[in-house]
Amino acid sequence: MEILFYSLSGAAVGLIVGLTGVGGGALMTPLLLMFGFPAHVAIGTDLWYAAITKSGGMVAHHRRGHVRWRIVVLMASGSLPAAALTGLALYFLFRHPEQYSALLQSTLGLMLVLTAVVLILRTRISARLASNRQTIQSPMLIWLVGIVLGVLVTLSSVGAGAIGTAVLMMMFPALLPKEVVGTDIAHAVPLTLTAGMVHLALGNVDFALLLALIAGSLPAIYVGTSLSARLPSRIMHSLLATALLLLGVKYALF
Repeated sequence: MEILFYSLSGAAVGLIVGLTGVGGGALMTPLLLMFGFPAHVAIGTDLWYAAITKSGGMVAHHRRGHVRWRIVVLMASGSLPAAALTGLALYFLFRHPEQYSALLQSTLGLMLVLTAVVLILRTRISARLASNRQTIQSPMLIWLVGIVLGVLVTLSSVGAGAIGTAVLMMMFPALLPKEVVGTDIAHAVPLTLTAGMVHLALGNVDFALLLALIAGSLPAIYVGTSLSARLPSRIMHSLLATALLLLGVKYALF
């Protein structure tokens, strides 16, 4: 019965992801915490969930030419080593996962608040950047952004989606929306996979839970995507942003 319950929960998250386009990390990790899983298990398992569910999207966007691989490589050259080094820091600075669970939960709260802010301001950001087509060409800045994302995603499982998209929109306003999404997903897959490997090495991944979540979410993502054109996206994003903001404040402060 537990497996069925987790599969249905994965389906609920997958449906919301399909309807709104918001990454599963911002939804799945808080849900697993509510179910009573420790923060390190919720985050470690969700990172593998993200890597697997986003892989199909990466392949599809690559085939359609939506991925700017130079940007992906520059960001990944910072984010992947940062994810690995963050894992080493957790291993050497803490004796047991329970000792860094509070750090993970606080970082999760911060990232949920940032994700909610991005959802609320996304339309304004797009409108502000529409008139500015100047692309930031500094490889060093792109690399530094990758480092920050690598650390935060490893500690929270959140940020590779909504935050990564917002960063790309601001740094590369000349990119088309489909290129922003494709490039972000192409960077998110190796980042979440690397961070997932880190948490696997730390013993923070529950594979039985992972399989149950994937079994429920993959069909639901397809259904949600099909229904998304029929529902008012502005209302959905507003409700989701409000929920994430409240959850973020809860986990960041308590």
